[in-house]
Formats: sequence, structure tokens, C-alpha cells
Amino acid sequence: MPADLSALTADLVAESASLEEILAPLTPPQWQLPTPAAGWTIADQVSHLAYFDETTLLSIRDPERFRREAAALGGRGDDFPDQIAAEYRHLDAAELLAWFRTARGALLQGYASVDPGARLPWYGLDMGPASSITARLMETWAHGQDIADTLGIQRPETGRLRHVAHLGIRSLPYSYAVHGRPRPDAPIRVELAAPDGGRWAWGPEDAVDRVSGTALDFCLAVTQRRNLRDTALMVEGETAREWIAIAQAFAGAAGPGRPPLNPAGPGEPAPRRGVRA
Repeated sequence: MPADLSALTADLVAESASLEEILAPLTPPQWQLPTPAAGWTIADQVSHLAYFDETTLLSIRDPERFRREAAALGGRGDDFPDQIAAEYRHLDAAELLAWFRTARGALLQGYASVDPGARLPWYGLDMGPASSITARLMETWAHGQDIADTLGIQRPETGRLRHVAHLGIRSLPYSYAVHGRPRPDAPIRVELAAPDGGRWAWGPEDAVDRVSGTALDFCLAVTQRRNLRDTALMVEGETAREWIAIAQAFAGAAGPGRPPLNPAGPGEPAPRRGVRA
């Protein structure tokens, strides 16, 4: 059955508003601050979101044109996000904020009119509108995390993290595919402490391979915003350890991840450099 998109869209609206609250008071110099994504400023994070909001809308309105343009973009190499960021560095802070607001507003209108049962092309696999909305929410949260980290802001944890976590789990086959590895047969149990004090769980209760911890830590790991060493996630079993080391909730080439902030911290070692996806 096609999903009811209204609640998902409302959560995307709320996540968008949360990011705007951070961006609106920033001074022009603050937009040029370097973020944890190597080589990217706050301005680059915002242009990335606005650009891919526009391409998402194109996937809704003109799928065939999207496929042509996506193929051309893929032909530019795996660093095409860096190339796109460079192309929009001439925009000032006011222009970037206006672009994000306009692109996000147009995309929300597109989602309001889309057939819930449609299949939308994307840079990885085609997806339904519910998955597309969830992906935009995840991207907004993840890039918002980079911006918040740059500014030293601790954002409130909300129930919207469930969407990010769910996408991270559903992306397991994709995470293996982009690394050229076969999907494992062993099931994985994920148990997370939710922001409201409840518990979220995926996978069979009797699975040997398990990942547990807070929803925030898990979302930071699967969006590759934290090295596993900098979380308190508990990972049990060979398959779970292999998966969490390569997990990525976003489309595109295999993400290199982040280097550990605290090499002596808990979790499994995964020394990687910055990721911009």
C-alpha cells in the first residue's frame, strides 16, 4: 500500500524550519566558516541542499530529463558534489538562504501533488515518494549537523530521528553494493533509545548480530557524521561490525566517513577522512 505522505511531509517541513532557524541569524562571515566536511563551508552545505532539492523536484516533474541530467552528472566523476559546491561559491549569504527557501518550498509543493505510488528516479535506485521525502529529511538533518557542529550548537533530539535511522537500516543493501560486497545473509537487530525515552527496534529479537545505543549516535554513524569511535554504540557480531563500518544512508559513491574526534573513545575503529555526501 502506498504510504500516507502527509505526516512525512510535515516532518520534513519541521526539519527545514529547524535548519532555517540556525541559518537566518548568521552573518556573512559565518557562512564562510569551514565545516567538518573537508573543504566545505556552511555556504557549501546550503547550496548542496538547494541544488539537490531542485533535482528532486525534477525527478517528480520530468523523470526522463532527470535521468539524462543524472547520467551527465555521474559522468563528471565521484567528486561531482565538490564540483557543484564550487560552481555556486559566487552566491552571497542572502542569495543562498533565498535559494534554499525557494527550492525547498517548490519541492514541498511537488510532494503535495505527487502520486504516492509513483517511482521516482534517483542517483542510486529509483524510489517511491515516501522514500524520497525521507531522504530529503535525512539530508537536511545530516548537513544541518555539519552546520551545527561548526557553530558549536547542540540541536534538540526529536522523533524525526526515527526517519533517519530507518533509512540507514533500509540502506544496508545499498551500502554493501557501493562497496562491491555481497549482501550478508545474517539478520541484524538494531535497538535504539528514542529521544522521548521510548525504544525503537528493527530486525529479529533473536539475531546474534546487534547494534544498540541512542538514536542520535546511530543516526550520526549511518550518515557518516561521526566516526564510530566517537559514539557509544554497542556492536555485536561480525556481520554487524562489518555493516556499521560501511553504513551510509545517502546515495552516491561509497562515503569515506569521518576521522575520530576522540581516538580513545568507545566503539570500533574506523579511521576515515571527511565526507560531503
